[in-house]
Amino acid sequence: MAAPRLPVLFLLLALLVVACRGEASGEGPRGRKVLVLVDDLAVRSSHSAFFGSLQARGLDLEFRLADDPKLSLHRYGQYLYDGLVLFAPSTPRFGGSVDQNAVLEFIDAGHDMILAADSSASDLIRGIATECGVDFDEDPEAMVIDHINYASTEVEGDHTLIAGDDLIESDVILGSKKIDAPVLFRGIGHAANPSNSLVLKVLSASPSAYSANPKTKLASPPSLTGSAISLVSVMQARNNARVLISGSLDLFSNRFLKSSVKKAGSKLSHEKAGNEQFVTETSKWVFHERGHLKAVNVKHHKIGETNEPSMYRINDDLEYSVEIYEWSGTSWKPYVADDVQVQFYMMSPYVLKNMSTDKKGVYSSSFKVPDVYGVFQFKVEYQKLGYTGLSLAKQIPVRPYRHNEYERFITSAYPYYAASFSTMGAFFIFSIAYLYHK
Repeated sequence: MAAPRLPVLFLLLALLVVACRGEASGEGPRGRKVLVLVDDLAVRSSHSAFFGSLQARGLDLEFRLADDPKLSLHRYGQYLYDGLVLFAPSTPRFGGSVDQNAVLEFIDAGHDMILAADSSASDLIRGIATECGVDFDEDPEAMVIDHINYASTEVEGDHTLIAGDDLIESDVILGSKKIDAPVLFRGIGHAANPSNSLVLKVLSASPSAYSANPKTKLASPPSLTGSAISLVSVMQARNNARVLISGSLDLFSNRFLKSSVKKAGSKLSHEKAGNEQFVTETSKWVFHERGHLKAVNVKHHKIGETNEPSMYRINDDLEYSVEIYEWSGTSWKPYVADDVQVQFYMMSPYVLKNMSTDKKGVYSSSFKVPDVYGVFQFKVEYQKLGYTGLSLAKQIPVRPYRHNEYERFITSAYPYYAASFSTMGAFFIFSIAYLYHK
């Protein structure tokens, strides 16, 4: 009975070897599996253009209803997915073993997420957004309204259909090609938590916008107004997990991606809104297809040598180098910048120097070891808007001179030498005078 199991065993071993090779090869974030949770499977058709762009870039999408009783993010201690797309704004609870804490733990484990809400957003979705650093308007009926910068399209036009063009100035998040057409938005606004420095507003409302119920008259001033309203925000956690939060599910829909747009009061009409370019570029950033850095081959040695020593001596001349690469979407390419710094650190930085690059990915710097002995660290802490953070540390002890390594005669000690010999000479003369002269 054991013989038929052998082919299965060999197949499992082969799959394990292939998986290990894939991890060791250092390939970039392609072929990753993404779970898409929806309220209704009709969203798969109404947002097919966006999903198609993800699949075309090598992401493996698995569509599930948000209340699927068999839903799970991990099994046997291993996560089943690399990313999560929450297009289920009205779901009151997830199915299976998934809940708010499970989603947050998924992000804490370094995975990425796109969350889209609308005016029907449930407390569950609002709670996840709050934990990620953004707060949706507390009024469940509120929507973003703009009586000046609203959109007038061939499909429809009212003051809750916003033509947003206040975009973050970041090529790494939005791509190097400028988004010329306004981005159509219909949904709820949110505010970035001021105590969370990790949240960035990618698409902001205009100064004339406010958040309120469009079906009722204003009884009191709205809680969210002007440019403080964020329509789309992103957050990169300290573990480099990336999250995008949008107050509009329609932002990703085929209708908005293919619609023409004309901003109220403007004579310029665009055949196509900027939504397709916007969601494509931001999703590339979220799923680490851009702005993803890695550091390899960290080396240090004395100048003139190649081997890495086990310790340094004070005042040694040394060289430190590291290779930094950026994922281009298809391969790793050298990362070129002039703001990468290295620290020689013990309690505080004794040395802080900019590293020079050969523009082929290698960054290096040379300096003299401080005249202080103890346990130091080489540290590279690189944090730049839109890029994954690099945190490199390597510990190395620094010793003082040994007894036989000091100079025998130190120039600065000549006065002490003179004082010693003059004292001995004076004592000799005094002894002669005292013994042989009355």
